[in-house]
Amino acid sequence: MTIPPAVTAARTLIADLVTRGVRDVVLAPGSRSAPLAYAVAEAADAGRVTLHVRIDERAAGFLALGLSKGSEGMPVAVVTTSGTAVANLHPAVLEANHTGLPLILLTADRPHELRGTGASQTTDQVGIFGSAVRFAADVPAPVLSSSDEPASPGVRAPEGAPAPVSEPASAAASRFADLRHIAGRAVSAALGLRSGYPGPVHLNLAFREPLAPSAALPGLPAETAQEGYPKPDPPLVVPAVLEHFGSPALPGDAARTVVVAGDGAGPEARQLAEAQGWPLFAEPSSGATGGPNAIAAYRLLLGSDELAESVEQVVVFGLPTLSRPVQRLLGSPSVTVTVVAPGAGPWPDAARNAAVVLPGVAPAWFEVPAQQPSQFLERWRAAGARAARVLDDVTSDEAVAGGPTALSVARAVAAVLGPDDLLVVGSSNPVRDLELVLGLDGPGPAVLANRGLAGIDGTVSTAVGVGLSAARRGLRTRALLGDLTFLHDVGGLLRGPDEPPVDLEIVVVNDDGGSIFATLEHGALAASGVAASATFERVFGTPHGSNLAQLCAGYGVDHQIVKDIPTLRHALQAPSHGVQVIEVQVPRADRYAESRDLARRVVGASGA
Repeated sequence: MTIPPAVTAARTLIADLVTRGVRDVVLAPGSRSAPLAYAVAEAADAGRVTLHVRIDERAAGFLALGLSKGSEGMPVAVVTTSGTAVANLHPAVLEANHTGLPLILLTADRPHELRGTGASQTTDQVGIFGSAVRFAADVPAPVLSSSDEPASPGVRAPEGAPAPVSEPASAAASRFADLRHIAGRAVSAALGLRSGYPGPVHLNLAFREPLAPSAALPGLPAETAQEGYPKPDPPLVVPAVLEHFGSPALPGDAARTVVVAGDGAGPEARQLAEAQGWPLFAEPSSGATGGPNAIAAYRLLLGSDELAESVEQVVVFGLPTLSRPVQRLLGSPSVTVTVVAPGAGPWPDAARNAAVVLPGVAPAWFEVPAQQPSQFLERWRAAGARAARVLDDVTSDEAVAGGPTALSVARAVAAVLGPDDLLVVGSSNPVRDLELVLGLDGPGPAVLANRGLAGIDGTVSTAVGVGLSAARRGLRTRALLGDLTFLHDVGGLLRGPDEPPVDLEIVVVNDDGGSIFATLEHGALAASGVAASATFERVFGTPHGSNLAQLCAGYGVDHQIVKDIPTLRHALQAPSHGVQVIEVQVPRADRYAESRDLARRVVGASGA
C-alpha cells in the first residue's frame, strides 16, 4: 500500500510526540490539517492518546492549557488548520507563555508555492506568535521520494493529470529523521529541559495534496525508538543554589521580612516563611496558602501605614499580580526586594525595585533552629486574626440572610471544597474575593487560575481541561467565575457527543456586569460624581441581561439558580455528573461602598 507524503509525515510526527510524553491532543477541524486529524484519530483509536475535538480554536487552546495545568505541566498538543484558525490560538498561547505551560501548537499551512498567491485560507503564519513561544519552526511540505518525484518539484500537476504515485510507508518513514529531530527540539523547549523555562512551542506544518489516505491505513509506525532516533535534549542540570549566595544570609533586616507568594510560587514559599518565622502573603493560586504564618486579608492590612511601614524586606516567589497594595510594597524605596526566579524566564519585578534575583533557594535557609516567633510575626498574625473575624462577620449566614454577596459565595465555595478538590477561579473579582476568605474554614482546595496575563479569555475551556486531567488523579473539579468571564467563553460548554466525559461544576456569580471596575478608580469617580454614573454603567459596568439558564439549555448543560448560601453549599456537596452550572445572582450597585467599608473595618480592627 502507498500513503501520501502528507499523511505519512503527520503519522510520523504524532507517533514521535507520543513517545515523548504527549498524552492529550486537542483538535479543531479543518481541511489543510486533515493529515494530522487522521493521524491523531488513528493514535486515539489505538489508545495512545486522548483526543479532544472543539470547533472553536480559542476554546481549543484554553482547553489544552487546562489539560496541561491539571496534569501538573504535561505537554499537550493543539492541532488547527490554516488561516484565522491559527490566530485564534493567540490568547491561550500568551497565557501559556506567561505561566510556563508546555503547549505544542501544530498548525497546518499551505505549501510554500501557494503562499502570497491569494490562495484560500493562506496568510503569513511564520512567526505569528512572536516572542510568546520558546521554539518555532516552519516545516516544509513533505515531498515524494526521488524515484518517483515529478520533474518540477513543488509545482502542482495540471488539472486532469493523473495523481503521482505515493511512496511506500516503510520507505517514507526512514526519510523523516529531520521531522523527528524538530519534534524533539520542540518538546525539549516546551518542557524547558535545557532552560528551566517551559512554555508553548510552534510547528507550522506545510502540507501538499493529497491530504487524505486513499485506503485504510496499515497500522501505526513503531512506537519504540530506532537506532539513531533523536531523543529530547538532556536537561541542563543547574545547582539550585549558586556559590555566590550559598550563605543563608539575606540583604536587609531578616527580622522584618515577609514572603510574597504569587501565582505558581509552589510550596517552597510557605516552607521558607515557616522555617524563617516570616509572615506569608499568599495568593490563592500560589500553591503556598495556609499554615500558621499565612496572613488573612493581607492586602487590606497593607492599607495600614503602620503595618506596611514595618516591612523592610520582601522575598518574592511566583508571579504576584492580584494586589495593588502588594505592588506598592514591592515598589517602596525603603523595602529590599529579593526575587526567587528559577529557570531562564523573566523575573517578576513590575516596580523595577528588585535588589537581588536568585535562581533558587539555599538549603540553609530552611535549616533554622527552632525559635520563638518574633514580635514582627506575632504582630502580623494578630492583625490577620482580627481581619479574619471581620470577614467571618460579613460573610456569615446571618449577615447575608437577605441575599448572598459575592464574598459570601466565594467563602461557601472554599468552605465546601477540600484537599481532594481542584478549584479553577476566574480573574477580576472572584479570585480577589477568594483571596480574602480562603482559609477561614480550613485549608480548602488547591486553586488554579490563568494569572499569566490575568485575562478572562477561555476560562470555561480551561476549567474543562483541568477537570479532564484532574479526574485521572482522582480529584474533583469546580470553577468559580464571574458572569462576564462565563459569557466570554460560553462556547467552551460546547462538546460533541463523542468527547471524553467530564464532571465539572461551574459556580457563576452573576451581578449583571463588570463589578471589578466599581472597586477601582472608575467606581470612585462615578460614586463621587466626577464621572457620570450612566457613562460608568455603559462603558465599565457593561450590563448584559443575559439569561444563563437559556444559554446552558442550548448547550445541553444542566443549570440551576440558588437563592441563598445554605442551598449553594448543599448543591456543591451533592454528587455531580457532567458539566453543571450553578448560578448565584448578587447585587452590583453597592460593590464600591461595600469594598471601601470592608477595608476600613479590617484596618480599624488590626490594632495597628
